[in-house]
Amino acid sequence: MSSFDGKVVLVTGGAGGQGESHARRFIAEGAHVVITDIADDKGRALAESLGDKATYMHHDVSSEDEWKAVIDAIDKKHGKLDVLINNAGLYKPASIADTDYSSLRLTIDINQVGVFLGMKFSADLLAKSGSGSIINVSSLAGLRGFPNAIAYVGTKWAVRGMTKTAAAELAGNNIRVNSIHPGFIDTVMLEENDPSVNKEGQETTPLKRLGTPGEITDLVVFLASDQSSYITGAEVAIDGGLSV
Repeated sequence: MSSFDGKVVLVTGGAGGQGESHARRFIAEGAHVVITDIADDKGRALAESLGDKATYMHHDVSSEDEWKAVIDAIDKKHGKLDVLINNAGLYKPASIADTDYSSLRLTIDINQVGVFLGMKFSADLLAKSGSGSIINVSSLAGLRGFPNAIAYVGTKWAVRGMTKTAAAELAGNNIRVNSIHPGFIDTVMLEENDPSVNKEGQETTPLKRLGTPGEITDLVVFLASDQSSYITGAEVAIDGGLSV
C-alpha cells in the first residue's frame, strides 16, 4: 500500500510545469489531489485526465477569500489536509530601474503573500491529519542574488525566512514546514529569460544540465512523506550544485 493512500494533497499553481508534475505523481501514489490555479482550462483538463481523485479549483493565491474558499471546500469534502505545496509563483525579470511598483507589488502578492496565506489558512486543517507537511517552493534565487530579478529574488528570500518561522511555530501541531530551492529547471518559466541567461546558467551549473520537473517532484514527495518525519525548517537546494 502506498504511503499516500487516503491522504489529501493541495498543489497551488498546479495546472502546468512543476505543479503539474507534483499533481500527477501524488495521484499515482494514491493521494487525493486538489489542483488550484488561475489557468482554468488547463487545470480542469488536467484534473479530468487524472480521474476521480483529482479536483480542480480556480484560485488566486493572493486572495484571502479564495484561500478560505479552497480550504473550506477541502474540509467539507475530505475533513482534513495532509500536504500543502505552495507552488504558485510569478517570475518577470527586470532591472531595478525597469521594475515599477505595480509589478513589484504583484510579485510580492503572489510569491510571498500567497505562501503566507496558504500557511495561515491551512494550518488548522493540516493539524487534523496529525502529521501535516508544508512544502514552500522558493528558488535558487532565495539563496543568492541575481541581476535583473530584484522582485523575484526578494520574494523567494522571504519564502525562505517565513518557512523557518512557520516551522518553529507549527511544530507543536506536528506540522513540518520546509522550503525547496530549485535552480534552472526545464519548464516554460525559463522562456522569461534571455536565452543567454539560460545558457550561462546551464554552463555554470556543476552538473552541466537543466533539472527536470520530475526531479523536483521526487524531492517534494520525500518531504511530504513519513520518510522525512524529522525534517522541518530545512532549506533544500535542488540546483545541480549551482549554489555550492
